[in-house]
Amino acid sequence: MSNIPEDLKYAKTHEWVRLEGDIATIGITDFAQSELGDVVYVELPEVGRSLQDGDIFGSVESVKTVSDVYAPVAGQVIEVNAALGARSELINTDPYGEGYMLKIQVSDPESVAGLLDAAGYAAIVG
Repeated sequence: MSNIPEDLKYAKTHEWVRLEGDIATIGITDFAQSELGDVVYVELPEVGRSLQDGDIFGSVESVKTVSDVYAPVAGQVIEVNAALGARSELINTDPYGEGYMLKIQVSDPESVAGLLDAAGYAAIVG
């Protein structure tokens, strides 16, 4: 069974969101990293880029495949996790902590309302 923290929101595309005010910290879920296998490279957007809910903002390359990563909320990128450049395996070892991918200043609070809670996400990954 995957680790699905109760305090986060989830997208059907396997991204998680931790909302603090209007700042959303975003990464991929434990389920997603386990499906990908060992992550070897992460592509992240430029700080300042505006994203709409559902936009591809980067990719995660593993020994098995390359997967696009989607913005679960709309807003502007205010920070990317530079540590992933040298240590992309953080996505595997700590997907909800040091393996986060970026932070977005949310421009549309309604986009957050469409996300799943932990139970809803668990139902998808079963």
